[in-house]
Amino acid sequence: MKERPRAAPVPWLLRVCDGLNLPAMVAALLLAAAPVRGAEPRDCLAWIARAEAVLARTDNYTATFHKREMVGGTLRPEETVFFKFKKPFMAYMKWIKPPNRGTEVIYVEGWNGNRLRAHQGGILNILNFNLDPRGTLAMRQNRHPVTDAGLDHLLGIVGGDVRKAVRAGEFQFTDHGEDAVYGRRSRRLEGSFTADRSRGYYCSRAILQMDLALSIPLEVQIYDWDGRLVEDYGYEGLKLDAGLTAADFDPKNPAYAF
Repeated sequence: MKERPRAAPVPWLLRVCDGLNLPAMVAALLLAAAPVRGAEPRDCLAWIARAEAVLARTDNYTATFHKREMVGGTLRPEETVFFKFKKPFMAYMKWIKPPNRGTEVIYVEGWNGNRLRAHQGGILNILNFNLDPRGTLAMRQNRHPVTDAGLDHLLGIVGGDVRKAVRAGEFQFTDHGEDAVYGRRSRRLEGSFTADRSRGYYCSRAILQMDLALSIPLEVQIYDWDGRLVEDYGYEGLKLDAGLTAADFDPKNPAYAF
């Protein structure tokens, strides 16, 4: 899920269009590559408010979750996880591609002593572990505990910082216009915060792909104050109100390998 640069039309394309007398085509390409004019920081708040409203009335969802994180100063390889989420906080994850293919995790708030149940893939899948979500083993390859999983937490961090920064005049917003991600029409939004780290913002810059039909962020990239990509998350095939029940978060589910 690398950030996709929006390149300007290349010279050979301009020559072809000129030869075909297609100035409108050239104009359209230039327009598509340019940020939306007149975008204001408060416009970002409107996008966030719409997403919050959708999530407030969403009980559960499923998605193929794509994840890249910087851990210990190294950007780890992308992980691909089938993800189920239901309120109140219930999460199921199954890694469906290397690395960690076959690993499963279940966490249900208030169940199992608030520990996650997990097993690895491969021949070690017969061994189940009950782990502290914030303990050394659970956090060894992660920036966040499983208790931070899901769109509500993501939007809470982004929304809280954007509101604070807009009030303080410490936020710059760019609407890059319509885009596409995971085969869905989206809007590519970029926000930058003050360079003063002491202000306590989560990041220096964030790029969100907002699904135009669902009004939900499908992808987000987070950058630190050294310009490094530290978090890259995506929700492919997101299905809201997917009909999940308690059985989807029970390790005794026969579809699971616990």
